[in-house]
Amino acid sequence: MLREISTAQAPVPVGPYSQAIIAGGLVFTAGQGPIDPRTGAVVGSTIEDQTQQTITNLERILAEAGAGLADVAKVTVHLADLADFAGFNEIYGARFRPPRPVRTTVGSALMGILVEMDVIAVLEHEGR
Repeated sequence: MLREISTAQAPVPVGPYSQAIIAGGLVFTAGQGPIDPRTGAVVGSTIEDQTQQTITNLERILAEAGAGLADVAKVTVHLADLADFAGFNEIYGARFRPPRPVRTTVGSALMGILVEMDVIAVLEHEGR
């Protein structure tokens, strides 16, 4: 059984997809970027600022599902420019505490943003 997660505290999907789905005790989020959920505008012009906002958006979706960053097991990261990796990694390392999730980071053609991330988190109890 799939359960859709939606919160006004994170950007509204721009297409026919959910912010997150709970399935089998796991939370799967859609890719999130550095979008202010109130205005729909991109937050920040640096990789550091955009990474902060992107993780905050993910954190808000996870909270709606009953999870947090400490419950994240897997992260997929898309960077518009792999030269931004060090700045991204600095913020990422400060926001995700040990034991840190496994991660894949790739370069991608992103439209007007520097970073996009999605996560898979584990719920202690599927009924959350």
